[in-house]
Amino acid sequence: MNEIDYKKLFNEARKYFSLEWDYTKLTAVEKMAVLLASIAFVAVVFIICTFALHHLFSALISVLTSALGCSWGAHLIAVAILMVLLLVVFAFKRQLIVDPVARFITKLFLKPEDNE
Repeated sequence: MNEIDYKKLFNEARKYFSLEWDYTKLTAVEKMAVLLASIAFVAVVFIICTFALHHLFSALISVLTSALGCSWGAHLIAVAILMVLLLVVFAFKRQLIVDPVARFITKLFLKPEDNE
């Protein structure tokens, strides 16, 4: 019968687990890089959209001021529009924010590996 070389088997198992640990670390780093890049992208888009929305409402206030003849009325209308927009976002926060973020994180961290 063949004798099992336990020392060789132990060394091979140790190499295997060492490679698996390295692979796990690389996969974690890759997924964290994708996550951080996505967060940075969303932050940049949010900042640009904030500036665009600010300029849009400034233009709206200018138009309403000239149409209504009073500045405070135009500002109140703009604030009312923003409050309605805020209420819509709050009412649909699950569909607009929570579910997409949860889907993205789930796909990122729980998707099966391509090479398996």
